[in-house]
Amino acid sequence: MSGRVCASIVQRASSYTLTLSSTAQFQPRAANICHFSSWMNSRVRSDISGEDSGSWSLSGRHLSTRQDLNFQLNQVQINSILRSNEQTISVAEFDGRGLSAVRKFESNQLPANTPNEDRRSSATCLQSKGMLFGVFDGHGGWACAQAVSERLLYYAAVAMMSKQSLEELENCMENERPLPPILQWYKHHADFNYRESASLYIDHLRVFWQELIESEEHGEGMSPLEALDYSFKRLDADISLEAQVPLSNDLMKSTAIQVAFAGSTACVAHVGTDGIHVANSGDCRAVLGVLEEDGSWSALPLTRDHNSQNQAEMERIRSLHPPSERDTVVTEDRLLGVLMPLRAFGDVRFKWSHELQQSVLASLESGVDLDSLNLYQYTPPNYLTPPYLDVAPEITHHKLRPQDRFLILGSDGLWDELGNEEAVRLVGEHLSGIHLQAPVSPSEKQMKLGEMHELLQKRQARASPALDTNAATHLIRHALGTGEYGELCQERLTLMLSLPEDLARMYRDDITATVVYLNSDLARPQHS
Repeated sequence: MSGRVCASIVQRASSYTLTLSSTAQFQPRAANICHFSSWMNSRVRSDISGEDSGSWSLSGRHLSTRQDLNFQLNQVQINSILRSNEQTISVAEFDGRGLSAVRKFESNQLPANTPNEDRRSSATCLQSKGMLFGVFDGHGGWACAQAVSERLLYYAAVAMMSKQSLEELENCMENERPLPPILQWYKHHADFNYRESASLYIDHLRVFWQELIESEEHGEGMSPLEALDYSFKRLDADISLEAQVPLSNDLMKSTAIQVAFAGSTACVAHVGTDGIHVANSGDCRAVLGVLEEDGSWSALPLTRDHNSQNQAEMERIRSLHPPSERDTVVTEDRLLGVLMPLRAFGDVRFKWSHELQQSVLASLESGVDLDSLNLYQYTPPNYLTPPYLDVAPEITHHKLRPQDRFLILGSDGLWDELGNEEAVRLVGEHLSGIHLQAPVSPSEKQMKLGEMHELLQKRQARASPALDTNAATHLIRHALGTGEYGELCQERLTLMLSLPEDLARMYRDDITATVVYLNSDLARPQHS
């Protein structure tokens, strides 16, 4: 958010009263999904004014045009908000099967939506090697991100298991014996699961491993690259199937349909002694923090965003449809003018035929309120040759080197506010405790002496100790609170954390960040 917009909000909020006429001139951030074209063109009606007159609607919710806002958060309150979802996990250097490639990891989330549409997952593979980390950014609601965060790591872990281990699982199921654990999960106390759908998820995971057992090629299990690719595609197929078939109860059925019609991007990393494999579908991102010989930090992206800024991705999408649709497949930087990410789980509105969509929605009980499930009878414009969307991940493998120190996984809410280099610098300085001053740019060298002194004074704030022990929290604090000169601006941070839920989503997105600290000793010659 620009300094002009920040100052404008602060000025108008100084009386603790917000009127719609004042918000209309702001520049809200772009949302990932827009259900209706009119919503995409104008999300805040600018034709309503007056402090107490009427109400306006945001995605079907009626909000008061007058809000009492508290922009006087103190440091304790700010810290409480920022740290409420943080997580720090230390990993044993030796787990009984070999050295771990991960020393520890730190994670955090800050919602803008209510409820939060981001999800995160982390687990150790117990029947194979390595650890799995995932960040999931939901759109059209949180349902799809929730289901994918619960299930995808299981699919990947099962795909990496040997046929012998899978046969043991199947034998336990057939004889109703306890299953050997597949994953050791690291859950935050606020995390929850779709308990009403647990039996369905287990049944379909079992069908998956039964097919692997029957495959003559499975043998010792898939490589991490093969497992990630196959698990993304298989889970998305299961999500689509579950929404179409009869299920045991209405709640399970409505949940399955809600999951399929919502959507989620995903970025999953498998970190093992053979390196890092990252599978990405959408616009979450994975960036490696590298410590250079001169002590500086550099960023190595391990993913590419799948959106309209990626020209290779644009050409891939266009090539899948007739030349007559070349100008309509992506319009206004969105798939069919609606969806920003160009790969995702769920989102069957962009995958199924119009007839199948209508049939599935009609299968719900007549008393079900579609709006309450975030479901809409809506077909995107120019919907001629579906599917327009798939989940096939782009996968990168990186062999660990001694200089590779940490991996940052983040939803696009983080990367909307921070560039790759800035994020790596923040974590690197947090890790080392040394806050390097940014070099003076050529334009800054032309400043007058007084202006330069003021600039250096502002930058000196960077040398102060970090306020947070958790690096993910440190990233989020700086993502929302960094001022014009790179210093932490308390006023800006207070403003962004004080916005009511009705407005927060317009100026920032849900943010999820996970920082994985790597065991770089594994890459040294004695461990080669």
